[in-house]
Amino acid sequence: MYKRDLTLERSWNALLLHLEKIIGKKPGDLNAVLFLIGAQELGQGKRSFSKEEKQDLMHIAICKVLSYSGFYELEGLDEEGWPHWRLIKKLPSFNLLEQEKLLKIQVLEYFEIDFDIRF
Repeated sequence: MYKRDLTLERSWNALLLHLEKIIGKKPGDLNAVLFLIGAQELGQGKRSFSKEEKQDLMHIAICKVLSYSGFYELEGLDEEGWPHWRLIKKLPSFNLLEQEKLLKIQVLEYFEIDFDIRF
């Protein structure tokens, strides 16, 4: 494992521990963290979501975190308050492991930029 990968994993695990302190349960994986970010970005508080809404929340989170690298731009909110994003730069062709790594890096950046939390 490269030094950068080790640093990323240490930062990622520190984020998971931080989120555990906040929500009382350690998020199991990247998808769980993306769900939390999506719910935060939706801003409708704690409530139940349908399976489709959960997928939409994860899409919102992916668009939000990838917006820091210029891939997406917020178009606006629909009548129900759900954010809609527009792809403005083609995403690179990555394998699954590289996609996960990119998303983890961008999630860490999300917490740094939006909440001034560094891991």
